[in-house]
Amino acid sequence: MSLEVLPFVDEGLGNSSYLVPLGDDAVLAIDPSRNPARYLAAAERRKWKITGAFETHLHADFISGGRELSAFDAKLFAPAGSRLEFDHHALDPGDETAFNGLTVRALATPGHTPEHLAYLVLDGNEPLALFSGGSLLVGSVARTDLIDPNETESLTRRMFRSLQEVLAPLPDDLAVYPTHGFGSFCSAGTSGSRITTLGAERKNNPYLHTRDEDRFVRLLLGSLGTYPAYYRQLRARNRQGPRLYGPDPPPLKSLSADEVRGLAATGGVVVDTRRVEEWAAGHLPGSLSIRLRAAFATWLGWLVDIDTPIAFVSSGLPSDAEIIQQCLSIGYENLAGKLEGGVQGWVDAGHDLVRTDIITFDEVDNRQVVDVRQTSEWNERHIAGAVHAELGSLDSVPITDGPLGVHCAHGERAATGVSVLERAGRTDVALIRDDLDTWLTAQRARA
Repeated sequence: MSLEVLPFVDEGLGNSSYLVPLGDDAVLAIDPSRNPARYLAAAERRKWKITGAFETHLHADFISGGRELSAFDAKLFAPAGSRLEFDHHALDPGDETAFNGLTVRALATPGHTPEHLAYLVLDGNEPLALFSGGSLLVGSVARTDLIDPNETESLTRRMFRSLQEVLAPLPDDLAVYPTHGFGSFCSAGTSGSRITTLGAERKNNPYLHTRDEDRFVRLLLGSLGTYPAYYRQLRARNRQGPRLYGPDPPPLKSLSADEVRGLAATGGVVVDTRRVEEWAAGHLPGSLSIRLRAAFATWLGWLVDIDTPIAFVSSGLPSDAEIIQQCLSIGYENLAGKLEGGVQGWVDAGHDLVRTDIITFDEVDNRQVVDVRQTSEWNERHIAGAVHAELGSLDSVPITDGPLGVHCAHGERAATGVSVLERAGRTDVALIRDDLDTWLTAQRARA
């Protein structure tokens, strides 16, 4: 028989979750994200009731949604090794749970985390689907360095054995539904596809068809880049039990200009979520530019401490709801509010704005070019003479004095980089909003 699987993709965090109906009275959620609204709405449209939520591991990149769904009568299943501090059904490797003649079997697949389980759905002895969590991904595996540097090599070797001894013996035509995927910093680099089959991975995944354990270790550990700082805190928060908000969290409170000034003066951060051009035309001194887009939460989590009070400059109510949802999805809950009246409210209160020049590569002149892309992007191609500093570590990288021009691939990260430098006291910093590939191609044509 075939199995119906309804995927939900979080493009910003690079993850997938799933609803899986296993008969009339059993619908399971696999690795749900925090806000239950879209799962409940999808289930209601199909006249389903979500009866179970399965977590594959303690997540480091997002707040798990199993506890939220349990508030709507779903039974929560999680690895016993997670040691969750709230009500759940703990699963050990090999445990089986029956649903209308189908079985969900917990498979021990440590590596990404020590407690990791994958879930194999069977019809009798016939495997129907594998929900692999952070073990086997499309073209890759999940990273093994998020727990403790002293455990990284051990976890990498456990990942090798999970693949070769537990997953590799399964049939080629088995559908594989990973949690982590393209865009997730939890992965060791994946393709743009979200689902796969075991046969396709045997053929194309270098980690699955690498049979030498030492070579596997070198391959995986050599592929790992940096990751956001908040990853180091979410496992503990997911274990303790995230606060319940339901499908409708409270709105952002309106803050006067003086309240925002006071927050910034006492250790809070002002985050401007408007489009790059709007931010450059006039923004609050010391504000951090993180445009509201799919990757908003990732960069917020990279640049702002999880417990720091945050005030937002936004474009209005529709965007406010998205701001709240993305913040809560990664455990950011100290949301002080939003600037009432936006930047005009700031000006009306008698305060000055800061403006940032937007230039092209051809207008750089005597500026030192600073490239804030990830190291993997820099290694692929970059401008000769540019200084490289990943956006997430820009505030800790020494950069020469004098005028600067900051660039990325499209402009959003560059605007964030300019705002980080402005917060550090740099005043002559321009935003290079230009297409890098087009400019490099033109340069080669001129040479």
